[in-house]
Amino acid sequence: MNKTKLAGIISLLFMSSAWAITPFTVKDIRVEGIQRTEAGTVFSYLPVKVGETMNDEQAAVAIRALYGTGFFKDVRLEVEQGVLIVLVRERPSIASIQVNGVKDFPRDQLKDNMKYAGLAEARIFDKGALEKATQDLKRQYVARGKYGVTINTRVAELERNRVGIVFDVVEGDVSKIKQINIVGNKAYDEGELLGLMKLSTPDWMSWISKNDQYSKQKLSADMEAMRSYYMDSGYLEFAINSTQISITPDKKDIYITINVTEGEKYTVSRVMVSGNTIVPRDEVEKLVRVQPHDAFSRQALSETNKLIGERLAAEGYAFANVNTIPDVDKEKHEVAFNFVVDPGQRVYIRRINIAGNTKTRDEVIRREFRMVEGAWFDVTKIKKSKQRADRLGFFSEVNVETPAVQGAGDQMDVNVSVKEKSTGSFTVGAGINSGEGLVFSGGVTQANLFGSGNQLSTQLNTSKINQNISVSYTNPYYTDEGMSRGFDIFKRNTNATSIAVSQYTSSTLGGGVRYGVPVSEDQSISFGLSAEKTNIGLTALSPARYVSYVKTFGSSNTTVLGTVGWGSDSRDSAIYTTEGMLQHAYAEIALPVMDMRYYKLNYDNQWFYPVSTDWTLITNAQIGLAGGYGGKQMPFFKNFYAGGTGSVRGYEANSLGPRDLNNLALGGTRRVVGSMELMTPIPGVKDKSVRLSGFLDAGAVYGSGDLPGSAGLRYSAGAAVTWLSPMGPLKFSYGVPLNKQAADRLQKFQFTLGSMF
Repeated sequence: MNKTKLAGIISLLFMSSAWAITPFTVKDIRVEGIQRTEAGTVFSYLPVKVGETMNDEQAAVAIRALYGTGFFKDVRLEVEQGVLIVLVRERPSIASIQVNGVKDFPRDQLKDNMKYAGLAEARIFDKGALEKATQDLKRQYVARGKYGVTINTRVAELERNRVGIVFDVVEGDVSKIKQINIVGNKAYDEGELLGLMKLSTPDWMSWISKNDQYSKQKLSADMEAMRSYYMDSGYLEFAINSTQISITPDKKDIYITINVTEGEKYTVSRVMVSGNTIVPRDEVEKLVRVQPHDAFSRQALSETNKLIGERLAAEGYAFANVNTIPDVDKEKHEVAFNFVVDPGQRVYIRRINIAGNTKTRDEVIRREFRMVEGAWFDVTKIKKSKQRADRLGFFSEVNVETPAVQGAGDQMDVNVSVKEKSTGSFTVGAGINSGEGLVFSGGVTQANLFGSGNQLSTQLNTSKINQNISVSYTNPYYTDEGMSRGFDIFKRNTNATSIAVSQYTSSTLGGGVRYGVPVSEDQSISFGLSAEKTNIGLTALSPARYVSYVKTFGSSNTTVLGTVGWGSDSRDSAIYTTEGMLQHAYAEIALPVMDMRYYKLNYDNQWFYPVSTDWTLITNAQIGLAGGYGGKQMPFFKNFYAGGTGSVRGYEANSLGPRDLNNLALGGTRRVVGSMELMTPIPGVKDKSVRLSGFLDAGAVYGSGDLPGSAGLRYSAGAAVTWLSPMGPLKFSYGVPLNKQAADRLQKFQFTLGSMF
């Protein structure tokens, strides 16, 4: 049989013309050697069809194309009496992938990652994909500090041209930083510089922070922190020359060496402002944060540029450029700065675009913005608008970008992107005590009703202590100017016979209307009118003063209440607050048109101060004063109480202050509560919605006369964990009373839970 071999090895196709074949007409095409691949797939890669002429150039194209599919490990072309024969040997398919010895990662996750490298069951086996998958797996372990990991692979041939792949992994131990050396430092000792770094040798917090595990990203951040420290302290010529990372042969210990050159310390000789400042120059000069005779500070320079840029941006010059020109005197180690101001072109807002709000209406977000389309750009108003949208509480993220309009040098768009969160909530409050076990309360709230920004709240409590039903509705924009209006209807039944409060029962039915009026960007006043009817019930254990009150004023009382309040909110965010203040002053007065005559005055203050990037100091103060007037007593069921979550943690809820002869709290007419709390994200937890805090609480309730338990403040200290979870806010606290008295009732562990829908 006369066969002519056209190609057996690809390289032959690229040799001299002596190997060329005489073109021939293809009478038929036959494919041999395929098992899984369809013949049609092979035909589709051939450059000729039956009846066409085949030559050596087309043969080379066909072989390269078939090899390129990755399906075959050998391809040959032969011709027999005008019949083109395509002989192939298929690559094996992957029958199984087995991973042994892996503990740090779920096996399913590893197999999913291998798919991206081209290695998966039922796919064609490729040695290059196997090598890539092995290296990717090794990189994952190195990222976790396990430099000593070993990965061996085995490929077992199976029947029907298949293979099984086995990864044998020995994870090894995490490599730890044994020593960090800094070479070349003179101005600051090594310990001080090491304190700037997140990377460290093992300590008692390493199991959480993982800072004893080497990371290239962490080292880069540490180098920048060290560079900033020197540059902000006058060392203008500071440089990090090199860093060496070495690991011991057993892959257990890592040594880091950092070589630095400090240079000389520079002071500022003079400062000037030039260019077109737009606003009066003396106003700009007040924004300069570097002064003659100060040590050079890169941070002060950056802050100056930022402040001047923001001041011009407030006038509409969004693209203002502040160029800092230094004049360095290396002999005297002095540097002078000239801040050259170029305001650029004044810019106005073309369009405000809102995205991401699938539930919330556009108008709810737009009405919080302090600028309008067509107005001059004002960076101050942009920031305030973002802050107000953030405070709505409808979004987990609010981002504002101000891109320039292409082709128009004097226009910008404001792009608002929000990420909505659940605004309906079912909340549960709970505490644990030896007398009653778990005490629950709950409520249902929709803060963004049908996306309108209106709030509807329904409280339902069916505990054995309180049975409350209430419905509240608030429209924050009753008028276009921002006046709010709300309505409240409630029914409250209280049974204080089994808690730390003096024994009585009450049933109150009422309702009212309230209004809020903004007086500035951050402040508002409120006023309202309501009416309620209260029926009081006493028991044999009720204190004498309760019995006396009921005999004097009756067991049924009707009250018309007038309320007035003032509020101020300068927080940077209502979601993750780091700075600002929240204040609220509130007065409640029983008007002299019905039975009762009393007043209650309250002032609450929360202050947030950023101690550092991760730490926030929170102080809280609550002051209350109440009393009767017009010859009437203060109703005992309107008294102030303190203790528990929200006031003095570590003590049972409402248990502080004056007590009756049964050691039960009477409440009082004066209350003072204060706390200091230092809050930070939990080390090693990337999610900033989980935060850890340490607190110090103090509080007291005072009543008339020298009653048991009424003297002195109570203090507590402890720790708390707050999580803004997808289910809602969760807070757990453990408080230890610092000056407990024999009569005090304690409740060290307390928590509140929430569920979102």
